Amino acid sequence: MDFQQTAGKIVRFLKSRSLDGYEIMLGASRNLSLEVKEQKVDSFKCSQPVGVSVRVLKAHGMGFSYSTSLGDSDLSRMVDNAIIGAETQTPDGFNGFPLPQKYPELPGMFDERLAAVGEGEKIARALLLERLTLGKDSRVKRVRKSSYGESSFEVFIRNSLGLEGGYRGTSVSSSVSAVAEEKGDSQMGWDFGFSTCFSGIDVEVIAKTAAAKATGLLGGRRIATIRCPAVLDNHVATEILEVLAPAFLAEHVQKGKSLLAGRKGECLLAGSLRIIDDGLLKGGMATAPFDGEGVPQQRTVLVEGGVLQGFLYDGYCARKDGVASTGNAARSGVKGQPHMGVSNFFIENGIIPFAELLKKIERGVLITEVMGMHTANPISGDFSVGAAGFFIENGTVAYPIKGIAIAGNILDLFRGVDGVADDLRFFGAVGSPALRLAALDVSGE
Repeated sequence: MDFQQTAGKIVRFLKSRSLDGYEIMLGASRNLSLEVKEQKVDSFKCSQPVGVSVRVLKAHGMGFSYSTSLGDSDLSRMVDNAIIGAETQTPDGFNGFPLPQKYPELPGMFDERLAAVGEGEKIARALLLERLTLGKDSRVKRVRKSSYGESSFEVFIRNSLGLEGGYRGTSVSSSVSAVAEEKGDSQMGWDFGFSTCFSGIDVEVIAKTAAAKATGLLGGRRIATIRCPAVLDNHVATEILEVLAPAFLAEHVQKGKSLLAGRKGECLLAGSLRIIDDGLLKGGMATAPFDGEGVPQQRTVLVEGGVLQGFLYDGYCARKDGVASTGNAARSGVKGQPHMGVSNFFIENGIIPFAELLKKIERGVLITEVMGMHTANPISGDFSVGAAGFFIENGTVAYPIKGIAIAGNILDLFRGVDGVADDLRFFGAVGSPALRLAALDVSGE
């Protein structure tokens, strides 16, 4: 697909209309997803979507439309629909488009070799992952799902102020869900791998981790209610951080829907915590040279030494606050308008080995699973969720525990962190190392 030629055609349609500005975004991708079960292919899906969208500015109204057809009549209709949208919107003086800027070079985003990897090899990877997982422990009785997925994509953007940019990227992933059984007890363990290239996935590690998660919680005991030191593994810490992430978006701050509103410069979290949003992170799932509006992505330190440094901005919210965009206009393809979102959002890695986090705990808990974290109140920060994990005695894991619940406030939780591990891991675009808390309320029997 010749993006330049298609964009030029759309520009001709736009220039024949009476407008104050426009933006064109084009996207194309090739996506593959497959699942295997019992050493047979259970599903195989392949798609090659292509599309274009326009945003037009007219009398401070912003209109939007898209098309998955690149025929002249469809492109002309798309422009007409966007203009109708702009004319019927309530005028807003903060609507606008960004000026041209230089984009960073980001090597490693695109795997040139991926297209040469045959489908048979990709299926073989999912089959191998299933076999490896079943072979890790005799208590792993079945694999619920072993999967492989990939995407090759290309993006192009141009606006009426002279901004123009494009990039290509690839993503590859594999995941497995294992079921372990023993003495009438059944537990599930899951793990995944992500990379920008086919060779970046280690199915051996994925299988080992999923099997260990499933078998580790077998025979879980119940404990009495206790307030004690706790360690959140990196997956649980990430799930909790995900609930806090929207509070850093300027849109929520401006609407009074953020528990961080009006608190810039305050020490809100533990001094050992540094929270960063980095759209340029090497190998990140949300890494790209520019955001959904064409603004260069960047590394933004949001919390330093526990102190709130600022917020994340797209163009609209930045104009409202009289600041520069941080490149946080997210976009889920050409069918959607830009909206505020984090890029690669994480707590910076610590220096303490995971085992060392446990050593100072005489009696406490290691939380490896939470259920229903999405039910936490993102405005107040209050949460109460089911959990599972392990009891810690004299600095080591003693036995698995189940049927517990943890409760508190997210800011209080992060304020109580007294140890940060060196095992930062991303689960999607959000990541965290394991965290030790001085005290946590754990409800049991």
